[in-house]
Amino acid sequence: MTTVPRRRARVRAPELVGRGWLNTGDREVRLADLRGKVVLLDFWTFCCINCLHVLDELRPLEAEFPDVLVTIGVHSPKFVHEADAEALEAAVERYEVHHPVLDDPELTTWQNYAVKAWPTLVLVDPEGYVVHVAAGEGHVDALRRIVTEVVAEHEAKGTLHRGDGPYVPPAPADTELRFPAKALRTPRGTLLVSDSAHHRLVELEPDGETVVRRVGTGERGRRDGLEPTFSEPAGLALLPPDVAAEVGYHVVVADTVNHLLRGLDLDTGEVTTVAGTGEQWRDGATDGPADAVDLTSPWDVAWWEPAGGVVIALAGNHTLGLFKPVERRLERLAGTTVEGLGDGPAADAFFAQTSGLAADGDRLWLVDSETSALRYLEGGEVRTAVGRGLFDFGHRDGPADQALLQHPLGVAVLPDGGIAVADTYNGAVRRYDPATGEVSTLATDVAEPSDVLYVDGELVVVASAAHRLERPVAPGAKVFGEAHRVRRPPTVLAPGDVELSVIFTPPAGTVLDDRYGPSTRLEVTSSPPELLAGGVGVGTDLTRALRIAEGFTEGVLHVVAQAASCTDDPAVEHPACKLTRQDWGVPIRVEAGGPHRLPLVMGGLDEEPRSAT
Repeated sequence: MTTVPRRRARVRAPELVGRGWLNTGDREVRLADLRGKVVLLDFWTFCCINCLHVLDELRPLEAEFPDVLVTIGVHSPKFVHEADAEALEAAVERYEVHHPVLDDPELTTWQNYAVKAWPTLVLVDPEGYVVHVAAGEGHVDALRRIVTEVVAEHEAKGTLHRGDGPYVPPAPADTELRFPAKALRTPRGTLLVSDSAHHRLVELEPDGETVVRRVGTGERGRRDGLEPTFSEPAGLALLPPDVAAEVGYHVVVADTVNHLLRGLDLDTGEVTTVAGTGEQWRDGATDGPADAVDLTSPWDVAWWEPAGGVVIALAGNHTLGLFKPVERRLERLAGTTVEGLGDGPAADAFFAQTSGLAADGDRLWLVDSETSALRYLEGGEVRTAVGRGLFDFGHRDGPADQALLQHPLGVAVLPDGGIAVADTYNGAVRRYDPATGEVSTLATDVAEPSDVLYVDGELVVVASAAHRLERPVAPGAKVFGEAHRVRRPPTVLAPGDVELSVIFTPPAGTVLDDRYGPSTRLEVTSSPPELLAGGVGVGTDLTRALRIAEGFTEGVLHVVAQAASCTDDPAVEHPACKLTRQDWGVPIRVEAGGPHRLPLVMGGLDEEPRSAT
């Protein structure tokens, strides 16, 4: 296990370089402008669920240190669509990012800070030096302690300047729907829409425009009753009539940022909390009473008769959950929490931010957004219809083994047995034919479609970035080409033996906790699998000897690390514990003379911190 002592590393923070700025009133921000402030750089991309978790984790920290802490979002895109300036502007509004954001489409600042994973947080002191680096989520307690220390140190030195930062809020927009996420048809023929950025539900007439009623006050919150509040609600699932009659509500709502499932009574408009604790799942129980098990970013829900309940796309930990309303019980249905594209028995399958579900008899269709994949669960087995993995995406029609999608968020079963896919980052609706294995394009030029449903003989599409429901004309033209790979700058390594070191420093006042077994876990795989001749597998040490096989010049190392740290006080009978976890996909280039060591910082600083300018 590799840990490092807490210390102030004198590493000058590189300049912030990119295409432009958001939330600054069109003003460029330089590090020199921020002298005297504690600066927190948040390297993110808006497709990444872990990045969205961090945005929410940082809100209370920003409120706690409003006159000394300046958060700067550095947006370094994964997908081609995310490099579009207008798409980024929409995402900043959608997720209520209330701090300046640097648009870094070429990953220039990403490279200058030697970042290797989304999300990564870098803390810079008032004199412009890097003092802390952390990858992943769950670091707020450590950040709070370090910011407090830095503020005290520089206030004593006279180098701390209190006052407002460079954030300038944009002009508010006014539309009936704002970034709607999902929709369903109710038994009365109306359309119920999750109005995500307005934190409410909206019921519309069949025309998709006329408002029948609004469910929710529009404020972010988690209050039940006739004046409920939500936090970025998404998926909607209609219960069978007999089940609805027994439990007292008709629709299950995935209240995504609250990590809850809510129940809606369509007759009264009353909302109740039916599953989840409101805390984000990090580790621990996945099966048990519905009000006692944590959830993590439920993105979509669907009633699936073979499972006897509501399947939950738990985007936050790459698994499928199952909610049984009558029994008031939660269970894990599929997945291991490892992010990837892995078929096989449901319990062993790898998913990647599942974001859309659709039941079709004994088969449950799903879309994994981060692997740009269309998949299904049937007979206890997971299979992939379209998709190649975390690094391949595009817009290509044709045979399924050659077809490509780009970050799809929605899926629906058509009357003829075809599967419609909301191909979100391609701005398209696609169709997969299970009988022939062919993929075609039904519609294009849709603004970030996030869901699709079939109503009265035509497709209704939730055009999220256009803030409305649309009925595109089918069919569309075939699309050839448009193949892309995630091309982050590779890390150069030497051939042969390489030491992998995951750097983790327990937050102040805590220690790695071994009382119930090993406190750390490290899993290593590679693409292609033959890239590593040694070091593959799961272990408890955060240091691992790897061997890169002969004949390989490039590839990707997949690393999943976690560490449990608890309060360091023997007098505390039940110490507070926190699990830190991070996944890396590290593109590598193998060169003679390259380093024989690969450090990945999960929390703290590397033993030899450097500025990659």
